[in-house]
Amino acid sequence: MRLEATLGLGGNIGDPVAAFGTGLARLRGHDAITLTGISSVWRTAPWGKLDQPEFRNMAVLLETSLSAEELLDLCLAIERESGRERRERWGPRTLDIDILTYGGQTIDRPGLQVPHPRIAERAFVLAPLAEIAPEEMIGGFKVGALLAATADSDVKRDDAETARLKAMLSRQSS
Repeated sequence: MRLEATLGLGGNIGDPVAAFGTGLARLRGHDAITLTGISSVWRTAPWGKLDQPEFRNMAVLLETSLSAEELLDLCLAIERESGRERRERWGPRTLDIDILTYGGQTIDRPGLQVPHPRIAERAFVLAPLAEIAPEEMIGGFKVGALLAATADSDVKRDDAETARLKAMLSRQSS
């Protein structure tokens, strides 16, 4: 059985957009995953820990036959391959991949919470997610409505980085 899921990708050290490209190639190459939507790249101010470089964020819509735990394991493996080191909460990172939604399910287990906690407060997650899944329901509200309630001028689409990512993905699929 295949379910629809959404992922949020973020990073702020090294070349996050290149890390996105590599991560998306890994997801695209997995037999149990079909990418069905890729958002623009968004430029966002740091959240939580403010004394660090700004982030690049994006979201991905996919269909998968992986369990939520298997999808999480894959995301963590892709993070490690990108050089991700978990040193401090909300600290700088090369690549972060979060499961935002998974088949409309609510999952609350150690190490896995879906929908992602605090998603409704984070315009940097909602803006790219609203591009590819505005009708997705989270906590009884559509993503588009949640974004409207949390609009943040520090969250801006980055057209140049989006074009660079699209070019990377195009080269990878040729």
